[in-house]
Amino acid sequence: MIRFKYSKGPIQSKIAIIVVLAAIWVLMVLFMNHPTAVERYYSGSLYLGICWVLHPVFNLFPFSVGDVFYILLIVYLLYVLIKIIRLLVLRRFRLMFICLLKVIIVVQALIVVFYIFWGLNYFRPSAAKRLNLQDTSYSFEDIKQVTAMLIDSANASRARLTSEDTLQNNAAIYQTAANAIDTLSKQSKYFPAIHPKIKSSLLTFFMNYLGTEGDYNPFTSEAQMNYQMPVFLRPFTACHEMTHQMGFGAEDEANFGGFVAGIGSHNRLLRYSAYYSGMEEFMLTVFLKDSLSYKKLKTNISPQVRSDRKHDRLYWKSFEGKAGIFGSILYDNYLKSNNQPQGLKTYNRMIRLVMAWYCKKEP
Repeated sequence: MIRFKYSKGPIQSKIAIIVVLAAIWVLMVLFMNHPTAVERYYSGSLYLGICWVLHPVFNLFPFSVGDVFYILLIVYLLYVLIKIIRLLVLRRFRLMFICLLKVIIVVQALIVVFYIFWGLNYFRPSAAKRLNLQDTSYSFEDIKQVTAMLIDSANASRARLTSEDTLQNNAAIYQTAANAIDTLSKQSKYFPAIHPKIKSSLLTFFMNYLGTEGDYNPFTSEAQMNYQMPVFLRPFTACHEMTHQMGFGAEDEANFGGFVAGIGSHNRLLRYSAYYSGMEEFMLTVFLKDSLSYKKLKTNISPQVRSDRKHDRLYWKSFEGKAGIFGSILYDNYLKSNNQPQGLKTYNRMIRLVMAWYCKKEP
């Protein structure tokens, strides 16, 4: 049997790369602890430059390049795993160790690129602070009042929908959402949209089973979404994901951005989608606080909107399973590790922003 001799070079060089990447990560962690610096030097500067470069490039592709990247990454990791197991069985420990070092380098590089390309936005000052929406003097009665207003708005906007509105194809929905985001960006410097675009996810089949409406790919700066879910959910989700594209990391902030962009649009389907999603967020908050108040408010919901709520619930219920539970646990921990200690509950913190926004609008 011919045995090849390996010098110490490959191992030493890989360890050196690991050390360098670890040092970069430590510096980034130190940077994350200074929100003002993150806002000034990253979110308001470097990240915008990254958007100016990546958005026009990846917008040229009609499909999600980020999804292709994820698929190739999974294939690569499975290949390496099989290779490591094979080397372990053959007792070729040196080669196995080199493979492990390669995997560590790939993982480290992905983490560093993730935070440089987008992830540092999680550590900028909150949108509440940036937009001066920190007023928390409202009461539960105020929340119920705004909930009633959202129900009325959802009822009215739903009544205006025609069959032509609900039969729109995804391309039209996506363009409408992108236009709404672009309009919001022109109205406020705090929503810097650079060539906004939303795409259908190639992984929609899996998103259904994970209970996911959309996602943002930080490696390619692409916003993408589940194109099969009920049509009245799609416009708001598109705006939500493009708000992430603008550098809003936290989920409650992306919900708020999507809501403001949606209700400011003249498109009937988008307005209804935004009011419907806002109503659902507020109704959940009321339900968790006082079920009797929830039941009372529920009686004000029109039959058409009630039908949509049922359709919404049954759609996701048809995909329920262990995969969804597992995915929720993973994503919950992901959010907690990225400056969102409330995990999935962060989505519901949109209430705080919307309430402060409504209060600010009042004379």
